[in-house]
Amino acid sequence: MKTEKKDIAIVGAGLVGSLLSIYLVKRGYKVTVFEKRRDMRAHVLEGGRSINLALSNRGIRALEYIGLAEPMKRMAIPMHGRMMHNMKGDLTFQSYGKNGQFINSVSRSGLNKMLMGEAENQGVHFFYEYKCEELDFEKTEIKFQTYGSHVTRKFDMIIGADGAFSAVREAMEKKAFIKGTIDALEHGYKELRIPSSDSDSPLLQKNALHIWPRESFMLIALPNPDESFTCTLFLPFEGEQSFKNLKRTENITDFFQTYFPDTVPLMNTLLEDFRDNATSSLVTVRCYPWVKNNTFLIGDAAHGIVPFYGQGMNAGFEDCFILNELLDKHQDDWSTVLKEFQELRKPDNDAIAQLALDNFVEMRDLVADEDFLLRKKIEARLHEHFPDEWIPLYSMVTFEETMRYSEALAKGALQHQVMTEVMRDPHIKTNWEKLDLKSIVNKLSALRASR
Repeated sequence: MKTEKKDIAIVGAGLVGSLLSIYLVKRGYKVTVFEKRRDMRAHVLEGGRSINLALSNRGIRALEYIGLAEPMKRMAIPMHGRMMHNMKGDLTFQSYGKNGQFINSVSRSGLNKMLMGEAENQGVHFFYEYKCEELDFEKTEIKFQTYGSHVTRKFDMIIGADGAFSAVREAMEKKAFIKGTIDALEHGYKELRIPSSDSDSPLLQKNALHIWPRESFMLIALPNPDESFTCTLFLPFEGEQSFKNLKRTENITDFFQTYFPDTVPLMNTLLEDFRDNATSSLVTVRCYPWVKNNTFLIGDAAHGIVPFYGQGMNAGFEDCFILNELLDKHQDDWSTVLKEFQELRKPDNDAIAQLALDNFVEMRDLVADEDFLLRKKIEARLHEHFPDEWIPLYSMVTFEETMRYSEALAKGALQHQVMTEVMRDPHIKTNWEKLDLKSIVNKLSALRASR
């Protein structure tokens, strides 16, 4: 049982740090958040971070608990599926789930500002331009650099919510308290934009996530409330088609006219955006344990993932929700809570990290592939007729918010095994509508039973 009002420091005022501060202050803790950047509500921060993100059921559940789901929905744009653009500009739409299911395009900065404002209203204190330099894990102290001077503060607990390149995690690794890796893809990303149109008709279908899959690279676009779109180019750093070879104006123009010709008339700021926006890396963070004494990691600091399943923010928000549930379960016995938290969340976050890497291949290579699209049609039909026995992997991850990521990964692997056998039928393209769906579901049940 909680016997005293703990003084808790959160390093990082991003989405997860701000949300967690609300959960903890509502439990009666004194919470202080330290951020190395300036206050985004008063200053325009550096580019390179997406202005919108895909928020799905797991993240919404975490916001619902603190009463912020409805305000978020008012600033969100529903995306009901993927809209694929081929080289000729032809479109193919693929629904994300059943009729009425969708994910939400939300403004990263807008959501972050809303969380910060609510946290301050609840009594959380924020300090900006405080860079975490050192930690004393025995004394639970943090040394900050701020405005040219150094400040040391002592707390009852320190939480590292400071992202994939976490200073708190780095301090833990330096002391050999944890082992961690940061694995970077050979691809990087650059943010571009499609400005809103002056005409009444939107430039692109608004309620969809747009993808231009080109095998080894791709472009995506998410809608914004002003009918503009945030675009992200995912491209290798090196090679024939790479960021390395897109330094000159004519190379950039030729590249887009060749591979994304239907976007060129829409992107009248392409060259300026390409010049001004940073080319950033895509990393997967793995480390363990997440806890040392009264210091622990959460969100991307513990398990940063690549963005190809749209689950990075959702996984971090789910961390906050699960941690709060464990605090209820164990009556704020933090030593018990943190042990169970890392043991519970580690396999789930390893699972979503793998799913995100796998989905990169799917998005750039497979979404325009005939066999892949047929497989998805068959799976959708199976789900329609047997909704409890066969749930597509994407739906399990995105819409089944109470299902663990690790469970979704395991179930998805068995379904993939069954579907691979189904797709071996040489006549599948002509007779897929006559398939015995019940027998397919029975095969899946038998496979599960044998495990």
